[in-house]
Amino acid sequence: MTEYPTALGAASRERITLLGTDLADDVMGTVGFGELAFWLATQRRPTPGETRLFEAVLAALADHGFTPTAIVTRLTYLSAPDSVQGALAAGLLGGGSRFLGVTEDCGRFLHENLGDGPVDEIALEVVRREKAAGRFVPGLGHHVHKDGDPRTPRLYAIAEEEGLVGPHLELFAAIGRVHPQVLGKTLPLNGAGTCGAVLADLGLPLELLRGFALLARTAGLIGQLAEELRNPVANEIFLSVDLNNKPVPPQPN
Repeated sequence: MTEYPTALGAASRERITLLGTDLADDVMGTVGFGELAFWLATQRRPTPGETRLFEAVLAALADHGFTPTAIVTRLTYLSAPDSVQGALAAGLLGGGSRFLGVTEDCGRFLHENLGDGPVDEIALEVVRREKAAGRFVPGLGHHVHKDGDPRTPRLYAIAEEEGLVGPHLELFAAIGRVHPQVLGKTLPLNGAGTCGAVLADLGLPLELLRGFALLARTAGLIGQLAEELRNPVANEIFLSVDLNNKPVPPQPN
């Protein structure tokens, strides 16, 4: 008989095991969801400090107002109120390079540019290279928080308090210090990018960093739907477009 080994969830007639523990006796009511999510991804139980920092990342990414992901979730629910899963999925599918995806983009970018030597010199070389190539540095700048993203200093403070400032956060901070020399202007380190640096320093799989952003945003989208039930705005958003369309002649490519 073929066997499929797993250290995750497994069930028998009498019990359910998860990560080598008894789900009912050892996990439920004992392990918080953030701690469990970290544990599931790494198959090692995080320290209290790691849990605190990881959950701070989840809180930072949970909701950021009427972003495209929130709007599409509300509009999908308006169109198909019988499909909560469809509404949530619609919002999550919008997690890409402009919203949410920067968490993974920044974590990967920092990891690829870690090196030996003074960190500010490495950061300066990185920013110069990206500018010369006509590329943006992931995590640098924000369309709203132009004078500083309030999530960023808080994440750095928690990481410092827990002794978890690692090479990714150090490089990102250095980019924040040196980039005005190259770009001629000062841009904030955005919270989503800082989250990517944190997750990379925590040793979470780089390939899954966007997944943690989506995990956090799922909670936010449930909140958006809950608020839509109490105070609906989706129909007004829909009508504001539908009733204000402007017919124009065809414009062939």
